Amino acid sequence: MFTSISFYAVIASILPLVAGAPAGPSSVSSAATLPSTSTASAPSVPKISSVLPSSGARPSSVSAASPSATDPPISDNPNDVVASPVPVRGSLGASILGPDNQAIDQQNPDLLTPPTTDQGTIGNAKWPFSLSHNRLQTGGWARQQNEAVLPMATQMAGVNMRLEAGAVRELHWHKTAEWAFILKGHTQVTAVTPEGQNFIGTVGPGDLWYFPAGTPHSLQATNDTEEGSEFLLVFDSGDFSEDDTFLLTDWLAHTPLSVIAKNFQTDTSAFADLPSQQLYIFPDTPPADNAQPPANPLGRPPNPFTFQFSQVPATQYSGGTAKIVDSRTFNISKTIAAAEVTVEPGAMRELHWHPTQDEWSFFLEGEARMTLFGAQSSARTFNYQPGDVGYVPASFGHYVENIGNTTLRFLEIFNTDRFSDVSLSQWLALTPPELVKAHLRVSDDTLNHFNKTKQVVVGPR
Repeated sequence: MFTSISFYAVIASILPLVAGAPAGPSSVSSAATLPSTSTASAPSVPKISSVLPSSGARPSSVSAASPSATDPPISDNPNDVVASPVPVRGSLGASILGPDNQAIDQQNPDLLTPPTTDQGTIGNAKWPFSLSHNRLQTGGWARQQNEAVLPMATQMAGVNMRLEAGAVRELHWHKTAEWAFILKGHTQVTAVTPEGQNFIGTVGPGDLWYFPAGTPHSLQATNDTEEGSEFLLVFDSGDFSEDDTFLLTDWLAHTPLSVIAKNFQTDTSAFADLPSQQLYIFPDTPPADNAQPPANPLGRPPNPFTFQFSQVPATQYSGGTAKIVDSRTFNISKTIAAAEVTVEPGAMRELHWHPTQDEWSFFLEGEARMTLFGAQSSARTFNYQPGDVGYVPASFGHYVENIGNTTLRFLEIFNTDRFSDVSLSQWLALTPPELVKAHLRVSDDTLNHFNKTKQVVVGPR
């Protein structure tokens, strides 16, 4: 039987965050059009916003419904984070007498001492890459997250990879598309399309690449920095595994030598030094900065496989910034869209949901708190640190709050060609006020804080 998301259950799980939330920017550009920027060389992206004007005053004659004895008001408990190794919240809980991993407790205070608004069953929505098995190679390493370690994450999987300067992630291809975000250093990528067009490009911190499923490619760290490079890879299937990658050397090591020689129209002795097993990652000479692909009568692909996302200006909101990238700006990226969001201390990514697509999150900097609302009064709160993966199933209501003292920065990533979200504040501001007041029993003054444009990142009260 299908279940629907109850409006009352949404409010019960998150109202302490709604109360007192400031109105967002009074004017923002439409997400359906590409805004122009003042920097001519910077790529432009759609803003996460609405074309409608900011909210105005509501008629004062509309009164709020009164609570009844059978339908009491919500608790006034703010349910802030309890930063204590003892699981006690008010009159609830008790100390731990048995063995305990306090380091994990301290990183997950909302699991140890959950807010009273948490209820029901929500699966685990957090996976630290620090808990992933790390594959060590000469020249680098790789560790992954997929359904095996985070069962909720059915639509996407991730790999964190490091290459020393000059090291190569060998020529390979996947059954899934590959999207990447550069964390440190610079990486040179090569690819050849099924039509025979070839490509070389170099990307740096904050930039992207994307290879459609089945497209052969390679990755190599440059020596622009002596450390080489590190990057995040995201694949558009939750059951992806690095162990299922199609590798050049692995294939040839398992093909009869006579067949290889016949294929390349040469003698078997030409392949006397062919590796007997896959290379995966191996050291090599750093590539030239001005490297060009081999001359090709078929030319270059019409859409580049790389995108300078670092050069895209972010949109400023009252509590931070956001910028998005999808197939409207990074044309070849047909299965992955993303947003890079910053949240200042005390601020939050507004209460919202994504209508049809799961969200795969990666936390780059700062300390975060997120509650997932999954309908039927089910809600659970998680905490995130740099290097953690978060996951939000489609249509689950959620927010991302900065609970630290420094700027929070994270990625929202989706298995789709176009970014989309629904703002709780905008939804209520654009709904007849009498109807909203009948649900929430709030005053006209409170309704005036509900913004008709998406706030995206809300500043502290």
